[in-house]
This record gives sequence, C-alpha cells and structure tokens, in this order.
Amino acid sequence: MAAVVYRGQLTLITGASSGLGAEFARQLARRGSDLVLVARRKDRLETLAEELSGRYGIEVHTVAQDLGEAGAGTRLAAELERRGLTVTSLVNNAGFGTFGPFHREDPERLRQEMALDVLTVVDISRAFINQLRDHGRGVLINVASMAGYQGNPNMAVYGATKAFVLNLTEALWVESRGSGLKVIALSPGATRTEFFDVVGTDDAAGGRRLQEPSDVVATALNALDRKNPPPDVIAGRANRILAAASRRLLSRAQVARVVGRMTDR
Repeated sequence: MAAVVYRGQLTLITGASSGLGAEFARQLARRGSDLVLVARRKDRLETLAEELSGRYGIEVHTVAQDLGEAGAGTRLAAELERRGLTVTSLVNNAGFGTFGPFHREDPERLRQEMALDVLTVVDISRAFINQLRDHGRGVLINVASMAGYQGNPNMAVYGATKAFVLNLTEALWVESRGSGLKVIALSPGATRTEFFDVVGTDDAAGGRRLQEPSDVVATALNALDRKNPPPDVIAGRANRILAAASRRLLSRAQVARVVGRMTDR
C-alpha cells in the first residue's frame, strides 16, 4: 500500500459548490489537504470553506469563476499565482449533461456542455500539470462517467465528452509514470447530486439506483492509495460488472441499443 499523504498539499477542486465536488472537498479536508475551491456560486463556496476550515483546521481558498468561458484555466492559474498559491493536486470535477434526442437539442447548450466538459478539463490540466509534476507526490483526478464507455442515445454529447476525458486521462496516466504524480479517471454511474436537476429529468438515470457521493469519492481516493493505481476506476460494484459484461459479451452496437432502451422516454 502506498497511501497518498495529503497533509501539506494544496488541492484544487473545480465544481466544488455541490455534489461530488463538495464531497471531494470534505474527504480531502479530512485527510489534511489545504484546498482551493472553484465554482460560480460564491456564497456556497464560502459556506463550505468556513465549514471545512473550522472542522479540520486547514486553509481553504475560494475562487468564484465561470469555468465554461474560454481560457478559464489560464485565468485561474494567473489568479492563484497572484495569491502566491502553488497547486500540488487537482480534481477536475466541473461539468454538466443534457438529455434528449440530438436533433432536438439546443445548439448553444451543447456548445456550453462541450466547452465545460472537454475544453475546460484540457485547459485546467495543462495550466497546472507542471506544478503537479514538480511536486511529485500529488494526484490528478478527472471525473469521467459510465457514459464514456459506450454510445449514449439521448445523452449523445455528454457520453462523447466523457469518452474524451477517459482517453485523455489514460494518456496522462502513462505520461506521468516516473514523475510521482498519480493520475486517475473516476467513472461514477447515476449519483445523488444536482446533475439531474441541471439535466431536467430523472430519466437520464435509466431507472438505476442512485449512488451516494461519499461512496463515489471514496472509490477514487482508495484506488489512488494503491501502489500502482489503474488509469481509471468505476464506482459501484454493479457498474463494474455491467461494464465488464458489456465489453466481453456484447458488441458496441448492442450496448448502445441497451442504453437507448434504458433512457427512452
């Protein structure tokens, strides 16, 4: 076992005002990491920062920023440099999904989805990767999804963005070997967060039982404590079985049809 030592680190978490981002903040604070919390909702960030600094005696910095705007990573890095802060670990969690047949989706909403779920992940990762590698004892966690393992009718763009995140993270996992930086993609299934409020329907869950954010986050952190973490980890035993079965027993076309039936209104 080569457990990550978070005490003395500064972890940047995007999308930290609720859901998985807030849960990452709580669990990493419990492990002793100082934090930089980034999201649009300043009031929620400040409330969470006060809670965590008071409970765990850590330093918590907040940045209220719309990460969907072009150049978000560059501006964020400049702001932290201005404050004299050096990031040693990073959780790319910010993102959202849309639901519905592709030909009926709002083009502008799809553009925003791709910007936040893909371009921002690349931009922020690139902005901080050298700091992470120089520290050499931290982690890079990219939040992907079970949706990234196959085509997703009614969530076509969201699934495609998460497939991108998976492929990007696997490549960075290889490139980071020998640097001391641990890299992993976390793939939750349907989770009890505000995700479905943003999507606008519970149909996107496909009738599946919702996971708890605490269990999902623990899956990633426990995997990173291994001596040789894998490039990606799926949260939830049922999800792991489903992913393995679909890869071994069904063609990609068959899997896409199954997912389509699960999410068909």
